[in-house]
Amino acid sequence: MEFITGKHIARRTFLRGMGATVALPFLDAMVPAGRLWSDAMREQGAMRLVCMEEPHGVAGSNDWGAKQHLFAPETVGRNFSMNPENVLKPLEPFQDYMTIVSNTDVRMAEAWDPAEIGGDHFRSSAVFLTQSHPKQTQGSDLYAGVSLDQLYANRFGQETPIPSMQLCIDNTDQSGGCHYNYACAYTDSISWASPTQPLPLVRDPRVVFEMLFGVGGTEAERIVRRRENRSILDWITGEVAGLKRELGAADQRRMDQYLNDVRELERRIELVEARNLSGEDRQLPEAPVGVPDSFEEHMHIMFDLQLLAFESDVTRVFSFKWGRDGSNRTFPESGIDRPIHPASHHGENEERILEWNKLHQWRMNTLPYFLEKLENTMEGDSHLLDKTMVIWGSPMADGNLHNHRRCPLVAIGGANGELEGNVHLKAPDGTPMANAMLGLLHKLGLDEMNSFGDSTSVLSFSAPSTSPMAAANDAS
Repeated sequence: MEFITGKHIARRTFLRGMGATVALPFLDAMVPAGRLWSDAMREQGAMRLVCMEEPHGVAGSNDWGAKQHLFAPETVGRNFSMNPENVLKPLEPFQDYMTIVSNTDVRMAEAWDPAEIGGDHFRSSAVFLTQSHPKQTQGSDLYAGVSLDQLYANRFGQETPIPSMQLCIDNTDQSGGCHYNYACAYTDSISWASPTQPLPLVRDPRVVFEMLFGVGGTEAERIVRRRENRSILDWITGEVAGLKRELGAADQRRMDQYLNDVRELERRIELVEARNLSGEDRQLPEAPVGVPDSFEEHMHIMFDLQLLAFESDVTRVFSFKWGRDGSNRTFPESGIDRPIHPASHHGENEERILEWNKLHQWRMNTLPYFLEKLENTMEGDSHLLDKTMVIWGSPMADGNLHNHRRCPLVAIGGANGELEGNVHLKAPDGTPMANAMLGLLHKLGLDEMNSFGDSTSVLSFSAPSTSPMAAANDAS
């Protein structure tokens, strides 16, 4: 490949070897002489977006859990505090980047006619990012809406090699019809490119890695790599050495750290594959060989893949489904023995509600790993957490009742200065979650949109200016 000599190289510079294409992180050498870092970064970097769905709701969305503030903090407005049992408590170190939205409804996930009653799990994932009611069908005539992540990718992701990526943790590759006359495609995706086109999710970290780094362009190249058991970086050593001669000391260190991160992640994926091929019994015998049996390990690897993609600007948009609706998977590390879906049916028993909450708080404890990585990754004069919007939420509220009122929603990150953080916004009763989604779309730069899903207005993300007494009254 060609390198531009001197102090400037193109942002879209790739290191290429046999079947490997490695994009670079943003370097000082990518800023033309005489330009300011801030100007260059504004031109090259739309904010990053990650949309995460927790499919089964949270304990703080039932009546008793809400009174215990298991999701919505008691304090409304700025400088909220969370009790130890709050499902978001693991995110407390990042409170200055948190915008909690409580008391919004996802009515598009509710049954509209008697034939739809009971099918909440089999349509709600399709609703989360579209806020549109799915057509009940087991055929190919699917219909929902365009999802928030795809609206953003259509505007700001087209100049990246991969406009968006869709990831998941549990199996979502069923075909045909699921229960209650809903096609499995509705539960198998949260991203919709059009009302009739759900996008498939990728569960296997190896597949994601090879999508990001173009590993093995042909089957013959993949066979050679497997036979020789070499890292993708071994195929580009000459390219790396040639590029580093053009870089200053700071950029060389940045390059070394980035390539070390790539190699380390590749090594971890290989260790998972070796362990799963060892013949030992697996907790997830149906999972691909690259999928860790450990939920926590799987989450961490998927987060690291997203981080590398953001660093190299291969893509700016991810959707990430944390589980499958109706799953019977257990999580022994959480201290809760019951499978996740049965655990959501707590029967209004307070002890079982707290067990359900403990399971979700344990799952939430994986997210700070990603947020810390974003915060520790500099890009120019700020870090990636300042330039990212993470949306986490659920289209389900109380999993025990399968209802969709008082659903959880949180936005995390600086979003290029668009989100103030450290605020809990409590919406008026009956507010559609779509109002909050529309407000987030405006923050993402799609401020010409007048509606989204069943929105009735735009939810403001500015902190209310209330006194502590008024905030307490609001919370009650």
